[in-house]
Amino acid sequence: MASSSVSSAPLLTLVVLAAGMGSRYGGLKQIDPMGPAGETVLDYTVFDAVRAGFGRVVFVIRRDFEAEFRAAVGARFAGRGVVVDYVFQALDALPVGHALPAGRVKPWGTGHAVWCAREALTGPFAVVNADDFYGAEAFARLAGFLRAADAARSSGAAATPEFAMVGFRLANTLSEHGAVSRGVCTAGTDGVLAGIEEHTGILAAEVGEGAGFKYKPETIVSMNCWGFTADFLPRLDARWRVFLAAHGASEKTEFYLPFAVNELLAAGEARVRVLPTGDSWFGVTYREDKPRVQAAIAALVAGGVYPSPLA
Repeated sequence: MASSSVSSAPLLTLVVLAAGMGSRYGGLKQIDPMGPAGETVLDYTVFDAVRAGFGRVVFVIRRDFEAEFRAAVGARFAGRGVVVDYVFQALDALPVGHALPAGRVKPWGTGHAVWCAREALTGPFAVVNADDFYGAEAFARLAGFLRAADAARSSGAAATPEFAMVGFRLANTLSEHGAVSRGVCTAGTDGVLAGIEEHTGILAAEVGEGAGFKYKPETIVSMNCWGFTADFLPRLDARWRVFLAAHGASEKTEFYLPFAVNELLAAGEARVRVLPTGDSWFGVTYREDKPRVQAAIAALVAGGVYPSPLA
């Protein structure tokens, strides 16, 4: 799996959020075979990212399944032209002066996961979920954006830090087997994100054209596919500390990455460019979703989008 980046381009890092066990799915779905040759969804994610020019992958995992994850996932990328590193998300990974509240067993959320990876990140990076299939276009668009944004940052041309979010059509992100939660996005005609509002309990039957439907198919949603420059990290740290000051004693409240981005937008501390994609997102929110994901990937392989097995 050779990188297409050139020597003068910045090293692009892919941060993969893989600390979740998938409670609704019932197991470690990050290592569940989905491709015709036993590939996982994550195999396709890394393949697409490296093909787009990413040269490094940082997996954010938990220590309790480190050995299993390294053997089943990390080892698959040895010798494929990509540097692999690991970062651990732990409940007690907190800034100095903060302590884990008694009774807290719930993870702190995706914003905390990226915060845990901050010391492993020095240049432009993308953030994705381990169990989501985003498609090749998402990573190609992120790679192009990140190179341009990092160049603008280095030259001092960017007065306000600019980040990116890949936006999917809601109709391309639904499950036939139950409700889903989606971050519904509002963007201006210039393609700049104005905000994200979390909608829960979205059913496929509620999405369609006409007055009888709650959501339009073309509604842009966030699937946690982001591009950031290094300017994001101190801003994330500041938001994390504000969150802890307000919710640090909570046993359940989570610090989500989209919430942190929303706060930066509201404060005028960043701009976020929406990178729309027509590709379909595939996920295994429910175990019943697996056959559909397998069929979709098989169709892409048959159409020549991916080799089998992945090289």
